[in-house]
Amino acid sequence: MQENWSPFSLKDKRILITGASSGIGRETAIRCSQAGAKVVLMGRDRNRLDETHSMMTGSDHLIYPCDLLDYMVVETKISQIVETVGRFDGLVNCAGISTTLAFSAVKPDKLDSFFKTNVIGALNLTRLVVKKENFVEKGGSIVFISSVMGVTGANGKSLYSITKGAIDAGVRSLSIEYAARKIRINSVSPGVVVTPMSKGAVYSQKEESLDKVKALHPLGLGSPSDVAYACIYLLSDAAGWVTGTNLIVDGGYTAR
Repeated sequence: MQENWSPFSLKDKRILITGASSGIGRETAIRCSQAGAKVVLMGRDRNRLDETHSMMTGSDHLIYPCDLLDYMVVETKISQIVETVGRFDGLVNCAGISTTLAFSAVKPDKLDSFFKTNVIGALNLTRLVVKKENFVEKGGSIVFISSVMGVTGANGKSLYSITKGAIDAGVRSLSIEYAARKIRINSVSPGVVVTPMSKGAVYSQKEESLDKVKALHPLGLGSPSDVAYACIYLLSDAAGWVTGTNLIVDGGYTAR
């Protein structure tokens, strides 16, 4: 065994990360680069992806601006990436949206928008990435960023919870379907993490409401790095026998 070998290393692994322009996606890209991965950054905003790239370790990472709901473009870009750097070892689906909204106010167009962004976009990308011509033969790892709202309930979170619950359910069946190819498929469910998205949430606008949310997390609110490190574990060889599971990273939120 090599002296500096670590089962948590991502050295020489090619990892695609969506939502890499901010928040959990950005932090995951940065931490994966520090762990040795060659990272492909995907998001809609080129300037913000450039900012992420400037924070990363190493210079051989790639930027591919893309709207995941432009399905034909996504398919073309995946082929371009594979031609440029080779087949993927892993994927982290970080792109997503959230809201706090009474279910009585949820109209079909809102349902459609959330399912397309939080579920269909990620599943379609995963479908393309795991094609035999696009994924390494030895197997690898797919990670979906879900939420504790997929396994618990809260006022105003029905729409968001439904989409995250769909991801968690899909992960279980996908993990069985791709086990023969040694492709491990898992989700990570954070509690409230301090990101630009959470800072814009309804509960963050009033100190009293924010204090209540903080009190629900015995270890306090999370940081993007807390989630990024969980992703690195699942992407690494250290998680070689972990598939079909939902790793909850929530500062004790669901232990209450």
